[in-house]
Amino acid sequence: MIIHTKSTVSEAEAHKIAQSTKSAIFHDGARFVLVTPSKMKEVPSQVAGIVEKSWPMADDLQLGSRSYLTETRTVKIGNTEIGGNTKNTLVIAGPCSVESVEQIRQSAELMKRLGISALRGGCYKPRTSPYSFQGLGLEGLQLLSKMRDEYGFSIVSEVRDATHVDDVIEHADVIQIGAKSMYDHGILKACAKTQKTVLIKRGFGTTLQEFAQAAEFVLSGGNPNVILCERGIRTFETKTRFTLDLCGVAWLKEYTNLPVVLDPSHALGYRYGISDLAKACVAMGIDGLLVEVHPNPAGAKSDAAQQLYHDQFEQLLKELKPVANAVGRTIK
Repeated sequence: MIIHTKSTVSEAEAHKIAQSTKSAIFHDGARFVLVTPSKMKEVPSQVAGIVEKSWPMADDLQLGSRSYLTETRTVKIGNTEIGGNTKNTLVIAGPCSVESVEQIRQSAELMKRLGISALRGGCYKPRTSPYSFQGLGLEGLQLLSKMRDEYGFSIVSEVRDATHVDDVIEHADVIQIGAKSMYDHGILKACAKTQKTVLIKRGFGTTLQEFAQAAEFVLSGGNPNVILCERGIRTFETKTRFTLDLCGVAWLKEYTNLPVVLDPSHALGYRYGISDLAKACVAMGIDGLLVEVHPNPAGAKSDAAQQLYHDQFEQLLKELKPVANAVGRTIK
């Protein structure tokens, strides 16, 4: 159950009620918001007098549910808003990993020329092998910050674990929680304490309910700026890296109030079909795309097979615009 207290309720009184009802609590700028376990269906009589409004919920998808907020939340990335009534589809692009000054500058120059406002790049890489490139860490974040200062980008970068979450929060404009970290409560709760935008990728073995509930850890801590990212799930198919769950995207758009972006690069895992997947995603009316682009994919230190060459990305942008126009959206 979600409970809005009356605006006159004091902090001490609100926290006392939260303790007695075992609720998460935060202040949304106008009032205290309490979120109880979903098994509670009625406001306790002893607190009814301080309640402005309440929403009994079917399950623990609560703050992110359309049963609570019927309109999609508006989330800002730099100067661009997505979700809400914006009809914007934001393209977030850049290399899988920040590898060097030269590589990230070449990427930044391309994005600037093409009008891309959000630059992505991994600095802490959650690799499946300890012998693979693990990322530049803080050095990479500092390089991304330098590109932001020089070119005016919003920076999107991933946090791998709680040991460096504060560094990513400090340097990135959008904190990406990767598929392998979706269940890391230390990361989720740290992101809840900031008002920066948090992009949560779906774990490749998680249900839609589990995915949506991961966002509740951030929302219930008082950070409303959450984006969900479908990046492919693991199925019996072996010819592609993962399977992009467009049915799941339809469910997220129908039942959650969070903006939804898609990552066709990780879903397919190979360059040859990224353009087709990206156009299919845009045709669904999504709020954003994550696309991996590298100056020299053949020499990339991670995910070489799925990163687009610069000319391929430039062509993709040209092909996306008429698709977006056909469904009443604007590529940003």
